[in-house]
Amino acid sequence: MNKKHSKTRPLVSETDVLTTEHEAVTEARQELIDEIKETADKLSRDGATTGDLKILSRALRELRYAFKVFTPYRQHRKVTVFGSARTKDVEPDFVQAEEFGRQMAEEEWMVLTGAGGGIMEAAHRGCGRELAMGVNILLPFEQDANPIINNDPKLVHLKYFFTRKLIFVKEVHAVALFAGGFGTQDEAFETLTLVQTGKRDLMPIVLVDAPDGDYWKGWEEFIKSKLLDKNLISPEDMSLYYRTNDVEDAVEEILNFYSVYNSMRFIKDQLVLRLHVEPPAEFIEKLNDNFSDILLSGKIERVPTHRFEADDAHLADLPRLGFKFNRRFIGRLRQMVDFINEGLGPLIEDDE
Repeated sequence: MNKKHSKTRPLVSETDVLTTEHEAVTEARQELIDEIKETADKLSRDGATTGDLKILSRALRELRYAFKVFTPYRQHRKVTVFGSARTKDVEPDFVQAEEFGRQMAEEEWMVLTGAGGGIMEAAHRGCGRELAMGVNILLPFEQDANPIINNDPKLVHLKYFFTRKLIFVKEVHAVALFAGGFGTQDEAFETLTLVQTGKRDLMPIVLVDAPDGDYWKGWEEFIKSKLLDKNLISPEDMSLYYRTNDVEDAVEEILNFYSVYNSMRFIKDQLVLRLHVEPPAEFIEKLNDNFSDILLSGKIERVPTHRFEADDAHLADLPRLGFKFNRRFIGRLRQMVDFINEGLGPLIEDDE
């Protein structure tokens, strides 16, 4: 036996590690598929009604189809645009939405809408067909696909609102809302609720009024007087959205959110923030001084890439901060991300 060789030879090669991680991911996926099959078998044993089975079958088929369409674009930044299907192309809100779509396309973001007319068509006009995605709902009125996205392979047709609303929030990195009816209000409150309760990762939620409009200004006054002043929400919850009358301001809010911050992920009991720049030790001390109230225990500190992040391999080289988040003060977590972006932003500019 060559003892010298045995000393220098690594016990496990990098190829072996990658192979093992790939096998683990494959095994986990197969377990989930087996669980889906087992659930289907249980429906038979439960004697589920035909109506219930139709809902479950259609929902599963819709989501599988939608995930297939969106998978190739998962690493491409996307913004969902909500607003009325009834807005005319001469109205200020339409002009705002079209300009918003154009400016987001200039930043190479894709624009997802409900694929209908009004605000949805305006945003798609702005971004153009190449960067447009659509999730159309099958309704007996109002909701034919607009000519920008119609017959495009990036257009998904769905029967159920709940599957459609899942895609709107799950597959994007920001949400922009323009004036609209019941549906727009529903989407605004649902998005805020999902972020506030931690059911959806942090992302920018921007409310855009027309230049002289007060639609979202009036909405915000209601939020302050009927929710905040009555202690039905916390003051930091007001940080979860941003209101403006200026399209350029709205775009800047979205882009700034991802200037230093990249994404977040829970790994067991630890929340990991991925960043675009390595935070200096003195800055991490400031984070601990200012945001200790959101920690269950321990401190905010640098952490390495975890093996559980194997499915996010494209983010493996990003610096990371990890801490035990109490999972309750989401508004404060948003304030922490803003603090990171503002404090470390100059380091990004220096690199450029």
